[in-house]
Amino acid sequence: MGTSGSELVTPGTRRERMQARLSDGRIFEAVPGTVLGEVIRAAFGDPDPPIVAAIVDGHLRELTWPLLRDVDVTVLTTESSDGARIYRRSLAFLMLVAVDETFPETDVYIEHSATTAAGYFCEIRGRESFSQDDLDRIGRRMRELVDADVPIVRTQVPMSEAIERFTARGEMDKVRLLSHRARETVVMYSLRGRHDYFQGYMVPSTGLLRRFALHAVAPGFLLQFPHQRKPTELVPLTPYPKLFALFEQAGDWLDRLGIRSAGALNDAIAGGRLPEVTLVAEALHEARVAQIAAAIAERRSDVRIVLVAGPSSSGKTTFSKRLAVQLLAHGVRPMPLALDDYFVDRERTPRDAKGEYDYETIHALDLDLLNRQLMSLTAGEPTTLPKYDFLTGKQVTGPTVTLDRGHVVIAEGIHGLNPLLVDRLPAASVYRVYVSALTQLNLDRHNRVSTSDTRLVRRTVRDARSRGYTAAQTLHRWQSVVHGEKVHIFCFQENADAIFNSSLMYELSVLRPLAEPLLLQVRHDTPEYLEANRLLSFLQWFRPAGADVVPDNSILREFVGGSILEPFRLWPTDGVG
Repeated sequence: MGTSGSELVTPGTRRERMQARLSDGRIFEAVPGTVLGEVIRAAFGDPDPPIVAAIVDGHLRELTWPLLRDVDVTVLTTESSDGARIYRRSLAFLMLVAVDETFPETDVYIEHSATTAAGYFCEIRGRESFSQDDLDRIGRRMRELVDADVPIVRTQVPMSEAIERFTARGEMDKVRLLSHRARETVVMYSLRGRHDYFQGYMVPSTGLLRRFALHAVAPGFLLQFPHQRKPTELVPLTPYPKLFALFEQAGDWLDRLGIRSAGALNDAIAGGRLPEVTLVAEALHEARVAQIAAAIAERRSDVRIVLVAGPSSSGKTTFSKRLAVQLLAHGVRPMPLALDDYFVDRERTPRDAKGEYDYETIHALDLDLLNRQLMSLTAGEPTTLPKYDFLTGKQVTGPTVTLDRGHVVIAEGIHGLNPLLVDRLPAASVYRVYVSALTQLNLDRHNRVSTSDTRLVRRTVRDARSRGYTAAQTLHRWQSVVHGEKVHIFCFQENADAIFNSSLMYELSVLRPLAEPLLLQVRHDTPEYLEANRLLSFLQWFRPAGADVVPDNSILREFVGGSILEPFRLWPTDGVG
């Protein structure tokens, strides 16, 4: 039985058994063909948070994966990124089956992720939206299926059979998606007679899906699940009216283009319509930038500071420059202010739980100096700005500037929405803009594309082009970046006066041929390999397109290169006035 015995083994010789070496040092033996989940259940029982998958010899595996050789196994709970994705995907399938059985002939679309609320925003097509009573009925059916621990069965079927099945159900978005796939088979999952395609792995049965909630949120509803960092609880639901209003706007934009899924985009590319699609998508962006500039200009007698905040690779820099162009068109003169120049000297920088310098916290900035200088600038006084020297970790003297009443300061940084940043300034003098890729073109009605993944692909391409980083280096840093965003940005997004959705529905087709060679270079024996392989897998669904269709002032140019705004000359570089 090896180091630790398993109740799974049957009498026989050692050569007739496979060994599973766990990361905690225990070794379990089982007969060939024993599924991974049985070994894990014998080793760990029924832990909370649940084990939903495992890494086997460096590859992500479902719990139904059969043991056919000796392997090294690291279990994954919902505290891990891959485990959380598997839980959410499986929970969505459970919800769809419960809707089928409670409200037949109802089409549910899983649209967007509500990051802070930890849930998926869903919409209903073909009937009025669910009331909370309706959702309570669906929730009860979901819990009945969880208690029954119904198997979720994985099968590989001919592509033609899958297309025929989705055609019969009228799910033409899935037919379009699969029609562009150059493979003979596709993996499908079945639960209580419903067969469906999902991009990624599933749990083996419904019994693992114990934590969820359904909330009516106009114009749809929210399927809530635990946060990855709090996997055993559901956070209290907080209303996000600005965010959900943006979701409606994003849907309207896609409807105008007639492109609601990756399959429809692939059709447009194959039909030579990408230039047209690109121009309309970019025009919608420019119209939104113009709206925000007009709102600032209307308040020019009060607004003197514009704070632009957003997560990594959201396009804040390009947005700020495009906003500056629009402000100039309204007679408002912009002046940039780099919040990074207000870092305190390194020896005063707060440290995190690991004892390392924490540059993500707002207290890494000299808030007293920032507020004093903003008040001085808006009063029209000569102000000597600091410059932070990242090599020495010291503030040094920067330029002296003087602003007149026609100027507005544009400051970009992750803390722009935090009320503590400029708490000494009159509230009316500050205008906050939240910039992020808040929506994305999904694969189909049930397979959403994570906006975090889109930003990660953006960053991978940009880091390689402008910073010389490998994809592995970018992937290695990403989890700490995401953690900082959750703590310092997402919780303040409703503080924004305006929200700019920087996603472009055609961007993954342009990013794919640039990102793939970088991701393929990630070595299989590194921790980043799993993430690189996952990104490569979902990018395969987007038909590749050249970057020549991207306008030279596009947000996307910040990542693929060639932006006309990169050497932007409309920003003043010396004292003004």
